Amino acid sequence: MEKPAEEAVAPEELADNEIKDAQVIFLDVWTGLVDEIGEENLRFPKEIILLGGAPGSGKGTNTEFIMKARGFTCPPIVVSSLLNSPEAKALKDKGMLVGDREVMGILLRKMLEPEFRDGAVLDGFPRTKVQVECMKLLVEKVRQLHRSHSDTPTARHFRRPTIHVMVLFVDEKTSVERQLFRGRQIAQHNEEVRATGMGELQELRATDLDVEAAKRRYRIFKESTWDALQSLREVFFYHLINAQGTVEEVEQNILNELQYQSSLELEPETFEIIRGIPLASELVVHARQELVKRLDEYARKDGDLFREVVELINVKMIPIIERHAISGRAVVNNEDEVLANPLALAMLIDIFSDRGYHAVVDKQLSKIPERVNVKTGEIEFRPNTTYRIRVYFEGSEIRRDI
Repeated sequence: MEKPAEEAVAPEELADNEIKDAQVIFLDVWTGLVDEIGEENLRFPKEIILLGGAPGSGKGTNTEFIMKARGFTCPPIVVSSLLNSPEAKALKDKGMLVGDREVMGILLRKMLEPEFRDGAVLDGFPRTKVQVECMKLLVEKVRQLHRSHSDTPTARHFRRPTIHVMVLFVDEKTSVERQLFRGRQIAQHNEEVRATGMGELQELRATDLDVEAAKRRYRIFKESTWDALQSLREVFFYHLINAQGTVEEVEQNILNELQYQSSLELEPETFEIIRGIPLASELVVHARQELVKRLDEYARKDGDLFREVVELINVKMIPIIERHAISGRAVVNNEDEVLANPLALAMLIDIFSDRGYHAVVDKQLSKIPERVNVKTGEIEFRPNTTYRIRVYFEGSEIRRDI
């Protein structure tokens, strides 16, 4: 008897099934956490970086740099290292993926540890579409907690989460070469440890020793993990990093992507308060042109005062600065009355800036004894103002012959 033909399943039906599976998995894990420690203790990181990438793309190499760029002091959460059960290890050795339920259960509990409150890097997560959907559900839950606690004494424990997706990409050829190179390094290291008894053995993946296994691992990334990470583009801040180059080149690519954006990361109310202050980067763009305008304006409108300030710098300050040319910093104390004019101080700072110096002026008020009142015995003082000008510039390099 002929078997009935199997009905084709439309892609949208598969997607619906994945979302439903994710909802079941996530709800099960979330409910377990609530029952175990209470909803008031579900305090997740303020900032989460989802670090993904092809095998050999340099996730481990670049993690420390990424954490430094974002000011994280905690270690990364390496998802593959969390899954150390015998079943999970057997799957990993075959280049296959560990079950989503196990990943989510272990990962969420790890993220709740106090050291990750400010931020965490999730190395190797998410890897499947189900994990992507679980991540979306987690963020929505954390946002709900943020809203429900916003006007309570516990608000600081439930901050609005910021999520970055960072994907390091290399092509298949580079991926396979790096996997096999890593395998040779680890194998050599382990041989030395066994021979000398010094050091610790490192985990050696079976996929790092076999070309076909390394290729298969890359294909799994392209066919499963890549699509999962791409689906996060429209939900979270997404950064695709070219990881083909040198370590320095990749670090610069990462730094360019992770530049601080307060409008994206601060609470809307906080951002509204400070947004009126211009960004330093905006000021710097036209700083030179604005300096030129000011100097020309001084010379045109207040020429006498401008020349007086220039003369003061040349006669009273430059000789002192010259004696400090090696160190590149000098402090000049001056009591000239011309500096009592705020415009003169502005001129002084701008003149120094134009000539390649950086000047900072402090105004110090003091009293100088002048005479003694013979009838009362009291000492009479006169007010005195000293202007302390700190001048910084590029110092001289001293050559020492040994």
